[in-house]
Amino acid sequence: MNQFAGAETNRAALPLLDSEVLRTFVTIAESGSFTRAAQQLFRTPSALSMQIKRLEEILGQNLFVREARQVRLTAEGEVLLGYSRRLLKLNAEAVTQFLAPALEGRVGLGITDDVVWRVLPTVLAQFARSHPAVQVDVIVGRSVELLARLDESELDLALVMAGEPGQATRGEIVHSEPLVWAGREDGVAVQRTPLPVTLAQQGCAWRRIALQALDSAGVNYRIAYSCDHCAGQEAAMLADLAISPFPKSLIRPPLKRLTHDLLPPLGDYQVALVNGLVVAMPAKCWPSGWWRLFVKDELTSLVIRNDCKVFRPMCLNAAGW
Repeated sequence: MNQFAGAETNRAALPLLDSEVLRTFVTIAESGSFTRAAQQLFRTPSALSMQIKRLEEILGQNLFVREARQVRLTAEGEVLLGYSRRLLKLNAEAVTQFLAPALEGRVGLGITDDVVWRVLPTVLAQFARSHPAVQVDVIVGRSVELLARLDESELDLALVMAGEPGQATRGEIVHSEPLVWAGREDGVAVQRTPLPVTLAQQGCAWRRIALQALDSAGVNYRIAYSCDHCAGQEAAMLADLAISPFPKSLIRPPLKRLTHDLLPPLGDYQVALVNGLVVAMPAKCWPSGWWRLFVKDELTSLVIRNDCKVFRPMCLNAAGW
């Protein structure tokens, strides 16, 4: 009996992790910098440093390796990052369940081909648990087309590539990752002259970034293959017909990241969540913050899983949704 009482006392004595501190921890881990995290959270770097110091004292572990221009997670920090994301998601679900009015009706979601299989299964499952009476209509298309449908009130929100040609960035940036050159592991396309590339049609941010980089570097290239769908560009690379600019998290064997001296760097590309002009539900009920949290978390988690060599299937199982 005393043993059980002692166990209850030990559990009661365990400290509780503050959700705001965990949010700070996750933001620093994702940005790799106290300064950038402070800008995102509208706090000072010293205030964030004090929060992390206190968190490390509570857990008795160092969570970050502090370097000159950046910070990176320790092994213990990587473990805590997974727990932190789950706790923040659970907190968001709990708050939504009790504080947000019950939602009914329809949500029109536009999403680009490069993002759809990466986030849709997990995010739709989460949304269905939080808002089971809401019908979600998904449209997959190009960013320019989705934004046009958004402006015509045919969609309620859209996940699009930010920085489309001739357009100011709209909405909130929920994801950023490196755009890199990709090709077949044992391929020779990268060695050909002129360099064969596969790209989407006009209006794609990846196309614009890649062509500007190639032109600036003076690379002799030709567009060997065009397709607006990632699966089509993957097919061209798998056949060793061409190389392509691709998000780092989309590259899976037998494709690989190419680092040939000829290839210019491409920089980052971004995904934005854009709300429509007219929403099919009362504004106070609209869960746009919910989508931002879960979409951002799923995309970031995918990049980390990819870095750890944990890959998802090449495409969605059509019967799955």
